[in-house]
Amino acid sequence: MSDTSDRPARPSVRTAPPPVRRLPVGPALRLSRPSDIWFKPALSVVVASAVPHLTLLALGRLDLVIFTMAGSLCALYGHGLPYARRARAVAGVVLGMTAGLAVSLTTAALTGSTAVLIAVGALLAAVQKAVCDATRIGPPGHVILTFVSSAALFAPQRAEQIPGHLALTLGAGAFAWLVVLAPALVRREGPERRAVARALEAAAACAADPGPGTRNAAAAAVHAAWQCLLASGRATPVRRSLERLVVHAEAAFATPGPGAGAADPDRLREWAARTRARGPVPAPPPAPGTAAELYGIDAERAALRGPDGRRAARRALLGRLGPASPLLPVAVRTLTGCALAGYLCAALGVGRPYWAIVTAASLYQANVTLSWNRTLQRTLGNLLGVLVFAAVLPVSRTGPLALVCCCLFFSFAAEALITRNYWLGSVAVTPMALLVLEFGGAHPAGELIGDRVLDTVLGAVAGFLAAVLVTNRRAAGRVERALDAADRARAEAERTGADPGATPADRDRARRRLTASLVELRESGDTAAGEWWQRALPEQRLLAAERAGHRTLAATAQRRGPEGGTTSTARAPSIGAE
Repeated sequence: MSDTSDRPARPSVRTAPPPVRRLPVGPALRLSRPSDIWFKPALSVVVASAVPHLTLLALGRLDLVIFTMAGSLCALYGHGLPYARRARAVAGVVLGMTAGLAVSLTTAALTGSTAVLIAVGALLAAVQKAVCDATRIGPPGHVILTFVSSAALFAPQRAEQIPGHLALTLGAGAFAWLVVLAPALVRREGPERRAVARALEAAAACAADPGPGTRNAAAAAVHAAWQCLLASGRATPVRRSLERLVVHAEAAFATPGPGAGAADPDRLREWAARTRARGPVPAPPPAPGTAAELYGIDAERAALRGPDGRRAARRALLGRLGPASPLLPVAVRTLTGCALAGYLCAALGVGRPYWAIVTAASLYQANVTLSWNRTLQRTLGNLLGVLVFAAVLPVSRTGPLALVCCCLFFSFAAEALITRNYWLGSVAVTPMALLVLEFGGAHPAGELIGDRVLDTVLGAVAGFLAAVLVTNRRAAGRVERALDAADRARAEAERTGADPGATPADRDRARRRLTASLVELRESGDTAAGEWWQRALPEQRLLAAERAGHRTLAATAQRRGPEGGTTSTARAPSIGAE
């Protein structure tokens, strides 16, 4: 039984929201600023694909591109992670890609039944969705895995070919792994620098305009920076300086406003710019409690890397995949929607139902409202993309090298555009996916375009219908658990902050746990707010918990020990050039 001694009184009256929420159109299609690292996955996938493509071109075996491309696409993952963690994450993606492909190829070799192939494709999509969400691998998530495994299901295959095809995938995946990790040779703290720069920028925005929105964004950015630094491996002079910068960012969002020395927006923005650049990392003056916080970070890093920390991480992962997981309804949606889309296309005589399966799988986000947004984006992007394909197809058929170059161009364009909005990236993804079919031989353009349009529409309709019909009542339960966790974290932070016997490291670890609980609380609340067919959310308690948590963060920041000295507003020196 969970501890309820620190819970605030629950409001006696709740206003039930309508079971169906408005579905936006304009905001779903609006363009945003590109990601600050959009060029990294774009260049990585081009390099990782070009070498296998050109090798197969020289050997006259472009018909094998689908198997090398499965490994090359793994270069899209892990670009926000520190290199130590990235190595493990991308290796896991390569193995997961190979495992999914092995299931698909084996199924294709054993049966030609469309009904069985669709069922296996839908099940694979659901498993890939659940695992990617549970491991929090990040974009592009399960969609790439589902694209490869679904396409392989409907490709002719013989049992004796499977080991060779899987070897091609593993070889290309190993090369993609090297490509993704290659920047570590030049800029080994690059991911940590970007994470800290984002935290400083968010803290500067909070200091300049304090409010619930900027405060939550700053808390999330600071939490992400700490997680990145904790996962980065052993401390180096550059990482130690980055940790000091995060201490300042944390103080800025915890106690924003005039008179807070660490909350000077201009100075925080200057530090962010210098941190993001290629020069030396700023070495900020010590903030109150800096020495203790850095000691706490070292202790926490050691605990996470120890046996107990690894066991706790495994238990957390299994909990996110278990029968009580809030991810389970979304996995069931994926299974239902992909199966419905595939069988509907097969019933209408469409020759490539895997396109409908991939379309449906790509729609499922954290809640129904976000899934609706993705439905609009995917449909618009695919319909525009077939027009682009029709325009570029004559060029691609001028020769094998032209086909390879077209595929590489659209691979780059997809990653360059998709962070502006998913529909814009889909305009490039669609012709690339259609051109892949050309490696196995030319197909009638009208047939390809007609099938793709029909599959897109049917997949989008069936996928969103499943999102509406398969309810996710666990979203509200996740909010309740997040509220309880935030209450416990706040009580612990207040208790350790007031305990004269508590070590400074304990106080700072408690503050980080409270920050993490507030981030989880906001994420769970946003997810539940866009979900349909569920009980009313405790909105008043959510707001009260966030306010109480931020007040505790501010109070504990002001009570931090004097061993770090006082905060100076002088310009920071620089150390640790990379």
